[in-house]
Amino acid sequence: MKKKRKIRLKISLFTVFVFFLDLSVIAGLLVIHNYRFKSFWIPTAMTTMSHKYLAYTLYDEDVVNKVMSENYIEKNTEKINLDDIVISDGTKKHYSNKYERELFTKDKGNDIYKTIRINEPKFKGWLIGIYDPSNVELAVSNKLGKAGQSVNKLVLNNDALVGINGGGFEDLDGWGNGSIPYGAIIQDSKLIWTHSGGSGGLIGFTKDHKMYLTYETPKEAIANGMEAAVEFGPFLIVNGKTSKIHGDGGWGTAPRSVIAQRKDGVVLFLIIEGRLPGYSVGATLNDVIDILVRYKAYNAANLDGGASSTMSIEGKLWNRPSAGAEYGGRTVSNAWIVTNKQNKPALAPVKKEYK
Repeated sequence: MKKKRKIRLKISLFTVFVFFLDLSVIAGLLVIHNYRFKSFWIPTAMTTMSHKYLAYTLYDEDVVNKVMSENYIEKNTEKINLDDIVISDGTKKHYSNKYERELFTKDKGNDIYKTIRINEPKFKGWLIGIYDPSNVELAVSNKLGKAGQSVNKLVLNNDALVGINGGGFEDLDGWGNGSIPYGAIIQDSKLIWTHSGGSGGLIGFTKDHKMYLTYETPKEAIANGMEAAVEFGPFLIVNGKTSKIHGDGGWGTAPRSVIAQRKDGVVLFLIIEGRLPGYSVGATLNDVIDILVRYKAYNAANLDGGASSTMSIEGKLWNRPSAGAEYGGRTVSNAWIVTNKQNKPALAPVKKEYK
């Protein structure tokens, strides 16, 4: 009798297990075939350097191609108008919105930059406002072509205060050491590097510290005043006009790095943390544009994202990268940094405050 009860119990437990297994399979199939999931999963996988296979693990080539064709960004070919940028003294008495007030309410003892926490329902990040654009420079690895360096290292090597990663690079080993940058690099009005694989256009600054976004050749850009630039993209805002992005633009949801400039010359560094379940999923390009518009960005461009998205403040890794935090952040080929050219008094220590 007891033996029969045990058998019945085992059968019942097995039946329950099979029932929940079936439910899990059905739920999984429903998720996989859900359009919103496809539109999230496929572009996000396809924008990574070494995990594109994840898109094809769940879907065949036709489905991947169809989703990618529905998620794209229209190339912003408008010629930038540098005359629109009128560099101010970095102060403001009247604000158009609460975000502008936040930006120009300077941290005590710091007239060079302002640190702002970005805290959205699906993602978190950091925005840095640099009041004087002449403090923004491009730093490159001292082993360019052989090995990269972390943003932290590039900041320390150049006696800088702040830094974010710049352009992309070849991922030779599945992780990438930042040794072979994509596209062109201009520094001190000279073309110091060029390599195939560059995407987007030239992102940089002129000799008079105005952000210059162009599809010109490096030679043409230098002739027109470009002093420092990397080649990447896409351009997100040009002359105050946002790019037209369909779906997520084919760039998925991921960690982001962006550089921008307001009409008054103030430069914005934006880092979005992502691929950190339970903390920050990441952002789409449209999400990034929404944040930039809040702070009145007039020109803006996307930089290398994913695991490369790193920010350093005063020699410390400031954001939570999706990988490599234990090493001080992924090694990259170049970074946009903030120096103290005016030799202003030592800044008050910056506190990392999470909201």
